[in-house]
Amino acid sequence: MNIEVSFPGGKRVNAQLGEFEVETDQPRELGGAESAPGPYDLFLASLATCAGIYVLGFCQARGISTEGLRLTQHSEFDPDTKLVRRVRVELHLPADFPAQYRAAIVRTAEGCKVKKTLAKPPIFEVEVAPSSDAVSTVRPEEIVCASA
Repeated sequence: MNIEVSFPGGKRVNAQLGEFEVETDQPRELGGAESAPGPYDLFLASLATCAGIYVLGFCQARGISTEGLRLTQHSEFDPDTKLVRRVRVELHLPADFPAQYRAAIVRTAEGCKVKKTLAKPPIFEVEVAPSSDAVSTVRPEEIVCASA
């Protein structure tokens, strides 16, 4: 999967995923306009929504209603690094949720692919693209020819 990133102005950074565009911005205290969630917020939301899609699939496969079912994700941050150090997902099950599935739905939420990726992180590389992909910023009048 390739994701193309653009910089539409200010502190906004957007990601194009196929036909979908994900917009991000920074909070005002970091120079942004708060027009969209920050990238780190989307990262944390991906954990919650991943657990949510697993829970939804579990319920749908068993014909269990999701009426009154919700998840709350709590993130604890390290005060020194400002990085998340603990993520806790609470499943709020409705009173009529089948008792025999309570432990299984917890295991299902724990099986989230985003969580599994964090447990076995990928190699992360950043490199400069070959110059043929780069856009030239030199104007013709700036070219100086050397004579022999």
